[in-house]
Amino acid sequence: MAWLALAWRDMARAGWSSFAHGIALAVFGAGIVAVAHHRFWLLAGALSGFLVVAPVLATSLYALSRALERKETADWGVVFKTWLNWQNSHFNKWGNDYWCMVQFGALLALAATGWVLTSAALITLLAPVPINTPLEFVHHVMLAQDSWLFELWLALGGVMAAPMFASSVVSMPLLLDRRISLLQAVLTSWRTVLANPVPMAFWAALIMGFTLLGLGSLLLGLIPVIPMLGHASWHAYRDLVDASALPAREAYSEPYIPQGQR
Repeated sequence: MAWLALAWRDMARAGWSSFAHGIALAVFGAGIVAVAHHRFWLLAGALSGFLVVAPVLATSLYALSRALERKETADWGVVFKTWLNWQNSHFNKWGNDYWCMVQFGALLALAATGWVLTSAALITLLAPVPINTPLEFVHHVMLAQDSWLFELWLALGGVMAAPMFASSVVSMPLLLDRRISLLQAVLTSWRTVLANPVPMAFWAALIMGFTLLGLGSLLLGLIPVIPMLGHASWHAYRDLVDASALPAREAYSEPYIPQGQR
């Protein structure tokens, strides 16, 4: 709850540069609905899969919170530099360290695609009738009395989402903040979850609850929910991980030259 309170403070201080993330993702979500609204078997998986890659899409929200933490200006310049120039501080443009955030984003996107296909196949094959609208999904899947399809769909989604949550809960803020490999970041995230199972389970439930609230409000709730969860995730990372011994990853500093090559 403290992370959420700090997130609201960051949102107020960053202003539109923070809320614009929620607007952009709400518009993108509306695009998904527009394309798949007559194919709800696809829409259900697409929206939930879209949320799997949210930790990557929130990267500039972490950067805004970091700037505020350092008493720096948190504005559009931070957002643009995060997406366009964060890698300028790397000496080796071909090393894994340079591409680690891109690699993690690709892995999450692949996982999201896998869930979209799995969800669509499950609903299409096991639903008693074709599912084309939200009402049909509610009637024939959620409220079906002689079927366990909805419970199976939720269980399968949970099985796929749990390792993704454990792998990403602090990985992206850590990759943004420190020079660390992708494998080290993921392992750190898993250790964080295993060391704090109850708070992490509660945090996952909060994320799910706020996300469902955002989706259930015709996507309008995503406008405050997305930046709130993004900023809060930064504070979760800062509270849970002691990264002081790791070299900092300055997003737009002078090129970093390894000691042996200076």
